[in-house]
Amino acid sequence: MGSATTQALAASTAALAQAKGVTLDTAGELFTAARLVGESGQLSGALADPAAPAGLRETLVASVFAGMSDATRQVITTAVGQRWSDADGLVDGIEELAIRATAIAEPSADIEGELFSFLGVVASNAELELALGGRLGDNTAKGALVEKLLGGKAGAPTVLIVSSLVRQPRGRRVRQLLNRAMKIVSAQGGRIVATVHTATPLSTTQRTRLSDALAARYEGAVSINEVIDPTVVGGLRVQVADDVIDGSISARLAELRQKLAG
Repeated sequence: MGSATTQALAASTAALAQAKGVTLDTAGELFTAARLVGESGQLSGALADPAAPAGLRETLVASVFAGMSDATRQVITTAVGQRWSDADGLVDGIEELAIRATAIAEPSADIEGELFSFLGVVASNAELELALGGRLGDNTAKGALVEKLLGGKAGAPTVLIVSSLVRQPRGRRVRQLLNRAMKIVSAQGGRIVATVHTATPLSTTQRTRLSDALAARYEGAVSINEVIDPTVVGGLRVQVADDVIDGSISARLAELRQKLAG
């Protein structure tokens, strides 16, 4: 991500945080805006062109997105008023704003947990992953499939995020889309994501102790995603971003074998 896009996204995120009356409808409109801008090279180019007067870009937003709510138009207007590294950065930025708006609209929903659960389903089902992420097939049908699969199993915020993302993949894999969405939702809630690999499910006490320990280490609230992994023999393997903490017996045995071999 270029420095210009980083700054533009920060300003746009701040505008979203100040917006009044953000609902799931707002989030849905932002997803639609991201799709419309992403599908039109002419529109994305015009809105992301730093040489174009800010007033002209604002007028274009008012015209193209006239049917959307005031809150949505205000956020988009702020976004296009920033200097983005390129048009793709603007599209990614609007999409991120849509995901953040979903989390803002439903702060008590377990969006991260539901996204993680669906990620596990996709990872274990090659046919489903192909159906949702293959280059062939209608993107609208992919969104409808997600709605059918998650209907009654996940909340409306999660369904909105996943169905919207598969409708506008822009060359990205489904797992990539879901992982990015989880990180954005966690960031919006001020949480750090820790993926924990364990041979058996953690008890409530174990999860609490681990969460407290990680919160102290990383100086922030931690959201734990648990992966049942039979290859982890005793102990845990925890990953936070690029940081891996491997306290499993299998890891210790591997280290011991390496020392003996050396």
